[in-house]
Formats: sequence, structure tokens, C-alpha cells
Amino acid sequence: MKKIINPWVKLEKEGYNCFGCAPNNPYGLKMEFYEDGDEIVSYWTPTENYQGWLHTLHGGIQTLLMDEIAGWLVARKLQTTGMTTRLEVKFKKSITTGDAVALEIRAHIKEVKHNFAFISAQIIHDRQVHSQGELTYFCFPREKAVSDFHFLGCHTEDELASESGKSTEAQ
Repeated sequence: MKKIINPWVKLEKEGYNCFGCAPNNPYGLKMEFYEDGDEIVSYWTPTENYQGWLHTLHGGIQTLLMDEIAGWLVARKLQTTGMTTRLEVKFKKSITTGDAVALEIRAHIKEVKHNFAFISAQIIHDRQVHSQGELTYFCFPREKAVSDFHFLGCHTEDELASESGKSTEAQ
């Protein structure tokens, strides 16, 4: 697995405060992402601050986890940004909060047609799928991703290290 670098943190973009992935948002989830073959993976531990029913992870937070990982999947695999146009979630089993066990959130692209990516996501807890999501994501043309969202690419630590090594060798 390869750790993905958050491109907005790297840019130090003023105003970046995403609830899902901004590391400095005091109320946010502070998700981090990894590339695992064709999938993007995140590990996140739910605390009592994110419960709906007593000691149970709120369904809206579960939906957010899948929505967020879909955005990162598009950023990494398709090298653009976009927006969710459809999201259908099936809650199979409840997820407890406060037990310090990380959830595993995974997503992969099932198909790309024109500017739409069809994505499958799931939340795994105790080695079982607890929630599943099917998402349709509208992918912006690269020019719009750059001009409107300051997106300059989504890379892994390995890629940045090899780029850094190449520039050092060139000197």
C-alpha cells in the first residue's frame, strides 16, 4: 500500500478546511488515504463524538466516509476532481463507537462512461462489511479541476520521493 499525499495540504491552500480530510479541521474526520492496487483505502477510528444512537456510528458519518473516499478515488485514479451526483447506501450492520478499533473504508471504480465514474465503496469493521455504497461521480474536465479547485494532481509518497530523487540527480 502506498500513502497518498493530500494535494491541498501540500499547496497550503488558504481556506482548505474539508470536513472529511483536512488535517487541521478541529471537528473533521482527518481521513488519510492509501492506494492498494485498484482500490483506495482509508482507516478511521470512530469516537463517541460521531454517534447517532448510543455507542453507534451515525449513518450520515458512514455515508460521508464513503463519499469522501470516492472523491479521493477520482483524484488519484482519474487525476481530476468532481462531485457526487448519486449515492445509495445499504447499512447492513451497526458500527460501534469508542472501542478504538479502526474501520477500513475501501472504494474502487466499477466503470467510467464519458465524464461519469461509477464507484463501489464499503466500510469494513471486524472483517465484515457493515455498509455499502454505490456512487455516481461527475468528473470535471482537468482544466476546470485546475482553475476552480486548484487541483494539480494526486500522488503517492513514493512518486514524490522518486521525483525528488530525479531532480537531485539532474543537478
